[in-house]
Amino acid sequence: MKILVVCLGNICRSPLAHGIFNHEIRKRNLDWEVDSAGTANYHSGKAPDPRSIAEAKRNGLDISRQAARQLIAEDFIVYNHILVMDAMNYQNARSIAPTEELKQKVELIMNFADPGRNGQVPDPYWDDEGFSNVYNMLVRAVDGFISTQTEKA
Repeated sequence: MKILVVCLGNICRSPLAHGIFNHEIRKRNLDWEVDSAGTANYHSGKAPDPRSIAEAKRNGLDISRQAARQLIAEDFIVYNHILVMDAMNYQNARSIAPTEELKQKVELIMNFADPGRNGQVPDPYWDDEGFSNVYNMLVRAVDGFISTQTEKA
């Protein structure tokens, strides 16, 4: 299985989700791959926000070697699931999908923590205190996603 986590610039939320997924995939010995991307190219090639790196480190994860990239149409062919952080990312990602069928791969990540509620992961970029909250939300969502997928297997 291949999973892509997506936020706006790929420096705050999606790198945290990427790191959490990598940790859980290794811990559970799953044959899955994960990557992250942004719907915008504001930060392409740059490392995650230092506050995301610090939050990950506080929780035993190293995301410092990730590099931001933009979501592209080919991602919809490569990845089985495209998990987005909020309604804007949802709309933007779906607008990049090359076909109606591939648009169905886009899902709000928080629906795996709180099914059917269409919850949003807030962008912590303008709120230094928000990174811990975002990390905790994403831990719940990643755990919910993995539980859902491994129950299907």
